[in-house]
Amino acid sequence: MRFVLYVLAALLLGMTIGHFYAPDFGNLYELMLYALIFIIGIDLGMNFRASELRKLGKSALFLPAGTLVGSMLGGLVAALFLGINLRWGLAISAGCGWYSLTGPLIAQYSPVYGALGFLSNLTRELLTVLLYPSLSRRIPAEVAVTIGGATTMDTTLAIMTKFGGREVAVIAFVHGFVLTAVIPFLLPLILGL
Repeated sequence: MRFVLYVLAALLLGMTIGHFYAPDFGNLYELMLYALIFIIGIDLGMNFRASELRKLGKSALFLPAGTLVGSMLGGLVAALFLGINLRWGLAISAGCGWYSLTGPLIAQYSPVYGALGFLSNLTRELLTVLLYPSLSRRIPAEVAVTIGGATTMDTTLAIMTKFGGREVAVIAFVHGFVLTAVIPFLLPLILGL
């Protein structure tokens, strides 16, 4: 729980600094993300066994497929409930937490739904950071990976490694990788409907 408080405190501090003083960091956030992935890669590499990847087998494909189908069904239900076009509900939910792609891509068709796509996918990532630690104790940690969507390959991988263990880290990385490979092709298809 203390970890979640640290994450929230860091987020609030960053928002406060950004509000009162808007420094030009350029692509520093991207470099920090690469550094995070590099460090996690070193940790995985030190403890990686090829047999672990073989053990994943078909679950390496079923888990991201289930995540994508579940997200899109949720998007359809939300669109029906909110009375918006099903295409927007599908597109927003198909982002699976990848807000930096989903928001700008949808914004090319509609600025309003682009902003909604950005915010809803950012919220998914934040909820993953907040909920994964407790959820991974209540259901199998590898199943709990699905809440992170595409973010499990990068930004939420550290949380999943810390609370799910190294075995879950491999599953999370593959899960995020598969979704990250599929989403850039799926989103334009949905938006073209």
